[in-house]
Amino acid sequence: MTKQPTSSNFCSIPRGGWPAPLLLFTSAGNETCLHTKHRPACSGPMAALGSGSGPTSRRRTHLAALTVPFVLALLTCSARCAGSDQPSNIILILTDDQDVQLGGMTPMKKTKTLIGDAGATFLNAFTATPLCCPSRSSILTGRYPHNHAVRNNSLSGNCSSLLWQKGPESEAFPLYLRKQKYQTFFAGKYLNQYGRKEAGDVGHVPPGWDQWHALVGNSQYYNYTLSVNGKEEKHGDSYEKDYLTDLILNRSLSFLDAKNGKHPFFLMLSPPAPHSPWTAAPQYQKEFSDVKAPRDGSFNKPGKDKHWLLRQPVNPMSNSSLNFLDDAYRKRWQTLISVDDMVDTLVKKLDNMKELDNTYIFYTSDNGYHTGQFSLPIDKRQLYEFDIRIPLMVRGPGIKPKQALQAPVLNIDLAPTILDISGFNLSLVNMDGQSFLSQMAPSLRNGTARPFFLVEYTGEGHPLQDPACPKLGPGLSQCFPDCVCEDAYNNTYACVRTFVEHNLQYCEFADSESFVEVYNLTSDPHQLENILKKVDPTLLQTMNQRLIKLQSCVGSSCHDITSQTTRSRADKAAGMRPKLWLEDTANH
Repeated sequence: MTKQPTSSNFCSIPRGGWPAPLLLFTSAGNETCLHTKHRPACSGPMAALGSGSGPTSRRRTHLAALTVPFVLALLTCSARCAGSDQPSNIILILTDDQDVQLGGMTPMKKTKTLIGDAGATFLNAFTATPLCCPSRSSILTGRYPHNHAVRNNSLSGNCSSLLWQKGPESEAFPLYLRKQKYQTFFAGKYLNQYGRKEAGDVGHVPPGWDQWHALVGNSQYYNYTLSVNGKEEKHGDSYEKDYLTDLILNRSLSFLDAKNGKHPFFLMLSPPAPHSPWTAAPQYQKEFSDVKAPRDGSFNKPGKDKHWLLRQPVNPMSNSSLNFLDDAYRKRWQTLISVDDMVDTLVKKLDNMKELDNTYIFYTSDNGYHTGQFSLPIDKRQLYEFDIRIPLMVRGPGIKPKQALQAPVLNIDLAPTILDISGFNLSLVNMDGQSFLSQMAPSLRNGTARPFFLVEYTGEGHPLQDPACPKLGPGLSQCFPDCVCEDAYNNTYACVRTFVEHNLQYCEFADSESFVEVYNLTSDPHQLENILKKVDPTLLQTMNQRLIKLQSCVGSSCHDITSQTTRSRADKAAGMRPKLWLEDTANH
């Protein structure tokens, strides 16, 4: 959590920024401006005053020296101080289904150099839910799914529904950026059901966006429809005119050329890659011809002691399934090369505009992905690391280069972090996430990392039985020709993922079995063994209680649950040895 300024950290920025630039006079007549933006701004004798040095009486003398002329000077200081410290620009690049566990960042050579090496790479970044529409709703609102109520990718599951538009969408972070006088631009995939006639059609433009170039429906590369500021725009199959990844880039460059130089800008670019149908640009369709999906870890392994959905795939997988997923794996990488080009061109543009050093660039994905893990062909939706871990890299002012950060962060943290950078007062928004600016730029913010967090998912199914798979019955979805299904109504779960004291995952399913899965990620990083029966029951009770609290948390209470644990851990470290909760599963 962010600390408020004290006598010992007076030069740190309080959450939401300083209320206004402040001009202070010392007894020697020197002046100091305290800016609203993210730079330590104490200098001269006032630095000593802020740090608490010198006797109290001396500080009182300094303050007593403030006179009416100072008040008049203060009124003219705002323009002078603010003018020397321009607000930072922000860019968010959000890919679709890009994993990090299975090599999904391998094609991104330029991106890793231009963003990761130039800033911070988060090694423990997670989605709050491993599916496109609920995850993107979490990114926009800074809320867990149980608070924005988007359950899946369907309109009935609240994806871009009228209920979503009237509620959570009206409180999404772009609206607050506009209040900070940011010029805002969106291009690409928004939400899977966006543009449906039942939910406002293409005329619906979410609040907070100055320029709106949103894809109608789910990811496509050609033959799609856009809502361009509320007007329908149809596209064909010409690479030069229609390839969506390139179109997103080109329109963002046009926006940058036309922007008002007096105000900062925010761009959200959401290319379709590497989502199916995996249509690569013509020049990249022969790349990675020898690449296959990784065969290590849980690849082609049976789902022993797991939820029934993981126990139903045939193992070992058939050759036709292996060939299919290898082809998908290659094509996913091919589509990402154009995204890598996008990042390269965008960074060069910012550099030429002399804006690069004053721009934060975030690169991430909505969820992970799997190709053959536990014999599931291809998809996301599962509770395992390959589906819930996401790439996250950030560069920008105050972020030292080549940082590899271990602190766990969630995609619900993106919105409060972006608002924190903009100077918005975070106490005015209802968000479950917390700013991670302090993790990547400790010189700008004080804060602590959360010790554990929630991952939740609501399964999706069809009410009728699949005629091709009569033995499976109703309630399933995402089924492949060999009757291996990736989702079901009762694939509904909630997990606590913890990093403090133990690298542990505890998950409960809402099904007739009340199934529970527990994994020690230190000894079993691929989650091959469910250690439920080997764990101290006291730990299971602790994790269950954490899960109950997290599933009902709202806004600041989500922070309080984890911060209380952090304080308790500090108390233990000061006074007694913590209990070793987890048995040594390697000896069983």
